[in-house]
Amino acid sequence: MNRTAYGRFEFLLNREGYRLVAGVDEVGRGPLAGPVVAAACILREGVSWKGIRDSKALSPRARKKLFWHIVAHALVGIGVACQEEVDRLNVLNASLLAMRRAVLALSVTPDFLLVDGLFGINLPVRQAPVVGADDHFSSVGAASIVAKVTRDEMMTAYHFQYPHYGFQDHKGYATRAHLAALEQYGPSPIHRRSFRPVAQSILNGSGLS
Repeated sequence: MNRTAYGRFEFLLNREGYRLVAGVDEVGRGPLAGPVVAAACILREGVSWKGIRDSKALSPRARKKLFWHIVAHALVGIGVACQEEVDRLNVLNASLLAMRRAVLALSVTPDFLLVDGLFGINLPVRQAPVVGADDHFSSVGAASIVAKVTRDEMMTAYHFQYPHYGFQDHKGYATRAHLAALEQYGPSPIHRRSFRPVAQSILNGSGLS
């Protein structure tokens, strides 16, 4: 992809009359524990958005630096769907709920949504779901970064509540160390009971002695 063209699509939409274009993305569908976190970002024209891309392609240090640039120069909304909602709704619907909450958390109503993924959001706003949008549209890349940094900070805070699981290192993903801790201690209050390894640990009677 030509990075010099990165972000121009939002400005083309501006010229078509869509003045407030929001990129929307979520993180945290795969982990065994913790919430799904989404962000919606409306970028300001005339600000440099160099380096903005899918958060997975960035180092933690680069993500954090870009996070502060984004929140200082863009309109940002954050939405969360907790682990109970993941269990009740399934992870896809919880992700869509978190994205809806992120858009509603914006201080303005967007004219157009660029949404990462296959599905649109249940809102009366014109939108375009695009697979891989976080690496094609700067507003969606910005949302990916904000959501990732926000969720990582939440999981680091959970580490101090539930230190047995090492959430500060794997952020709830099913690493070997996490699975071993789950087998030894059973699930914490923030684990997703509907996910197979967590459900299996309950069936096995794992738990703190």
